Amino acid sequence: MPPAPATTAAPSNLTLQQLAGQRIVYSYQGVTPPQHLLDLIRQGRVAGVIFFSGNISSRAQITGVITQLRQAQAASPVHLPLLLMTDQEGGVVRRLPGPPDVSAKQIGQSADPVGAATSAGKAAGDNLAGVGMNLNLAPVLDVSRTPGDFIDATQRSFSENANQVSTLGAAFITAQQNTGVAATAKHFPGLGSAPAGSNTDLRPVTLTVPLSQLRNVDEYPYGAAINSGVKLVMLSWAIYSNLDAGHPAGMSSTVVEQELRGRTGFKGVTVTDALEAGALQAYGGAGNRAFSAAAAGMDLLLCSSGDPAQGDAAAQAIVDAVNTGKLNRAGFDAAVARVNALRGELK
Repeated sequence: MPPAPATTAAPSNLTLQQLAGQRIVYSYQGVTPPQHLLDLIRQGRVAGVIFFSGNISSRAQITGVITQLRQAQAASPVHLPLLLMTDQEGGVVRRLPGPPDVSAKQIGQSADPVGAATSAGKAAGDNLAGVGMNLNLAPVLDVSRTPGDFIDATQRSFSENANQVSTLGAAFITAQQNTGVAATAKHFPGLGSAPAGSNTDLRPVTLTVPLSQLRNVDEYPYGAAINSGVKLVMLSWAIYSNLDAGHPAGMSSTVVEQELRGRTGFKGVTVTDALEAGALQAYGGAGNRAFSAAAAGMDLLLCSSGDPAQGDAAAQAIVDAVNTGKLNRAGFDAAVARVNALRGELK
């Protein structure tokens, strides 16, 4: 008889705690992953790990860490690769030494923008894959409005022209994903209209951009990204007063389910921005923030504080919400299935 095919899904006998873990991305401090995180991975309770500059002293060092994490995952009951990710946008936003050296703005202003975007996407993918990572939290599809505004200040926007952002974002995504590294379009529905200093990492941000502009400018590049097969979309933590004045986008079912899934037709994995963001100061601790995002329809919950206990709190909140009926079980299972389908496509 031929050998049984490799398992590409979470086993059906996982506990609810393990299933909740399939939606949590952990982080840690320093260059050595803590034993607690390795134990959780072996127990099948972690979807992925996000790396920041403080976790990386050299390419050889982070390659060794990733090997250690993958070995822990190989011992777990979940026979799927971990999502191993960082923010490798290019320019000033790079966590891993090496390319892409150019920023999105430099790509947009180059003599051959599509060629430059393609080269940057391939370089980002090759760089991450070279150390064992399989997911990049890039590219940024925000359509900048004025020089020096929030997204332009760090040269993270390809252009002030939505068509240009659309074309270059799609080129970056396609080239990167051809290397086997998943791409993440961000920050839906768009931070391009945010004025200078409007940083959701630090404080709440409300954007009053008219709905017609939000859809015809800010959301426009996501159509091409989806057509290019982008694997993930990250939601913004800003409040969009003309979509849902009461909730940040990543905690709004109006934005996640109606605008992103319904209107733009995205069927892949949604991922939050950092749950520790200052924009969410009214939403309690990691557990309540995780519940609010999951209730809105978010799949992956990004715990970026560097404290694995925050990931534990997020997972427990999801378990409790399913057990008490505050989270719909069918919706919970669908989110786990989307994340696991993504993991099954990656190495």
